[in-house]
Amino acid sequence: MKLIWKPFTLQFKHPFRIAHGVRSSTAVMYIRIDHEGFSGYGEASMPPYLGESHESVAAFLGRLDLAQFKDPFDISSIMAYVDQVADGNTAAKASVDIALHDLACKLLGKTVHAYYGADPDRAPFTSFTIGMDEPELIRSKIEETDGFPILKVKLGGTNDRLIIETVHASTTKIFSVDVNQGWTDREYALDMIYRMKEMNVSFVEQPFDRFNLDDHAWLKEQSPLPIIADESCQRYTDIEHCRHAFHGINIKLMKCTGLSEAKRMIDYAQKCQLKILIGCMSESSCAVSAAAQLSPFAQWADLDGPLLIKNDIFEGLKFVCGKITLSGLPGNGAYLKETVFD
Repeated sequence: MKLIWKPFTLQFKHPFRIAHGVRSSTAVMYIRIDHEGFSGYGEASMPPYLGESHESVAAFLGRLDLAQFKDPFDISSIMAYVDQVADGNTAAKASVDIALHDLACKLLGKTVHAYYGADPDRAPFTSFTIGMDEPELIRSKIEETDGFPILKVKLGGTNDRLIIETVHASTTKIFSVDVNQGWTDREYALDMIYRMKEMNVSFVEQPFDRFNLDDHAWLKEQSPLPIIADESCQRYTDIEHCRHAFHGINIKLMKCTGLSEAKRMIDYAQKCQLKILIGCMSESSCAVSAAAQLSPFAQWADLDGPLLIKNDIFEGLKFVCGKITLSGLPGNGAYLKETVFD
């Protein structure tokens, strides 16, 4: 197998503001794995909190020797090797795993969701993300979400109540909120959640710092809405550490190293009776189409990454009135629209 990669930068349609800052772009690395005339594509997305960059991903990929593996279907052995090359680098590892799944299933002539036994009819609706902003801009962004019945609203700043009231006054749509570790006072958090319970809010994601499991556990017991872990639950081993503090977990390929580990997390979360949200970072249709292959196993999905960018070079999953629609294309269901590897 031959591995090649290419740096790229995704540009947002609007500046994207969360509790820890605002940005207009995200660095990604696209990879391709070639084998016997077939190619599998992967993507590493690098939002700031992951601590990865074009340089770090290129350095990690440059250390890999995939030519030593002759069987592209032995994804578990290949990824065990990839995972031990260096600590961290989860997005870089995810790009390899995504490309391996794409390649293997193309060789098999089947979709990744069929490979994992997922029923495409059970794919959920995706939410459409509304970043933190002034009321006028929030109302304008909501107007752009026609056809998507579920929203996700970013909180964790100084005007959270105004944002929530603006959203509630502007739409009757169901929405979740993502605090991105932005709250520090559990009494304030509980008060906000009780307010939001009357405003069509479905769940609250990552209220406190990722390591503050005590306050999350307290809030879980008090909250009338489900509390979902994101930053607190990165990989499979984190589930055991945080399961007592949350009602569910947000599984993202970029933080868990790809589809292989994501499926393990799904299986264990179901065993623990945790709710499952399949999410994404700032990603194009390459990685999001891969994550969507596992969406039938989840209660919720937040896979709107391609909807928020203006330079997607892949064509992939589709949404019908907001519902994830998985194609019958072999592999991850995405194909490259532009030549970037030559």
